[in-house]
Amino acid sequence: MSATPRTALTDLLRDWMPHQRWFGGKGREWADVTEEGFLLDQADPVLSVHRVRVAYADGAAETYLVPLSWRESPAEDLSSAFIGAVPSGDRESYAYDAMRDRDATVPWLVHLVSASTIGPMHFHPAGVAYIPEGLPGDIVSTEQSNTSLVYGSEAIFKLFRRLEPGLNPDVEVHDALRKTQNPHIAPLLGYIEIDDPDPSVPPATVAMLQTFVPNASDGWRLATASVRDLYAEGDLHADEVGGDFAADSERLGAATASVHADMAAVLPTEPADEAWFATIAEQMTARLEAATAVVPQLAEHAEGLRAVYAAVAGAAEPVVRQRVHGDLHLGQVLRTATGWVVLDFEGEPARPLAARRELDSPMRDVAGMLRSFDYAARHMLVEQPEDPQRAYRAQEWAERNRAAFCAGYSAASGADPCGDSPLLRAFEADKAVYECVYEARNRPHWLMIPLQSLSRITAAG
Repeated sequence: MSATPRTALTDLLRDWMPHQRWFGGKGREWADVTEEGFLLDQADPVLSVHRVRVAYADGAAETYLVPLSWRESPAEDLSSAFIGAVPSGDRESYAYDAMRDRDATVPWLVHLVSASTIGPMHFHPAGVAYIPEGLPGDIVSTEQSNTSLVYGSEAIFKLFRRLEPGLNPDVEVHDALRKTQNPHIAPLLGYIEIDDPDPSVPPATVAMLQTFVPNASDGWRLATASVRDLYAEGDLHADEVGGDFAADSERLGAATASVHADMAAVLPTEPADEAWFATIAEQMTARLEAATAVVPQLAEHAEGLRAVYAAVAGAAEPVVRQRVHGDLHLGQVLRTATGWVVLDFEGEPARPLAARRELDSPMRDVAGMLRSFDYAARHMLVEQPEDPQRAYRAQEWAERNRAAFCAGYSAASGADPCGDSPLLRAFEADKAVYECVYEARNRPHWLMIPLQSLSRITAAG
């Protein structure tokens, strides 16, 4: 018996999705997969949108958004985007990844300009700036958990692949910051939601459109270029090398403080109480225990880390909890001709959406950036781990740029974020523990970077 179109498409998606960068269930056993779709545009090619629900053998489930473009005959120039052929009457229809089919990318902005509602999908323009209607989008190849399209030099469209009920923090924060006109963010141009099949469940955010930042340089690339310049000059210190990054780090600190201040001004805040400090310490300790089961090398740092976390439980430093970035590092910032722009306020995609929207200390973001400076300084040591001179110079570069970032943050905010703060040390340690698990699973040869950082963090106590 020949497969029905729906069964054939489900089978194709089952084979195709695990190989996509945005799919978060790699290596997990599937128990079932179902999909439901609707037509978003009936031009040529036809554009359909599918919600694909993957049920795993461990009882968990995730829902992904998969836009498909359909053609009556194979398109040779789209071979890398080809998903498969599906029976359609007495012929076949050819399915492609619509985010890689330029002809299928035009309708997104057309419907956004028109504030359309199509099936369960609702388009919400921000109404504050020009949206380049009619242009095709070019895919951004470096994306991980999401998929982005750049429309000309004017707008960038981000599709959230994994759907969760509620407004995505990236949309929520950018929408709130519009009224501040903060120069360190890319303004929101609009967003898209999709109703849940269950009317009692809030809509999920499908995508957002922002102003594109042209002629910008990625913070990680700039920082690591500075480190390479330092290593190339065997007899010079970090402050003597032509590619010194400290001035940029200081400006980045000021930009981060500016964004934090505006987030506190337009989004909820509340003072941290003793219970919050105790909860933070308990959560960090629990994550350490779980991480040690994955990375046995963490055991030698466990006693020192527990002491770092215990100091938080008894901390008396004044903290005002607020919305924060949640996943700040050098790869989340762009340097333009006029300054730094901070991107991607959705938090860590692996965490539940509700957890990413919780009020937190801005020190979590500061700790994330300090860890990123450590990584930038030491990533080249992975190739030469036994080079004492390079290790010394990496430490010197990291300390110089961490201090510069803190100085910039302090000058802009009036408060030194990097003083003798038990909370900051704990956030750094917690981040490094997370990094150990990530590296052990994905890049074991990089594990030395966070492990060495934990030695320094615990020794400073």
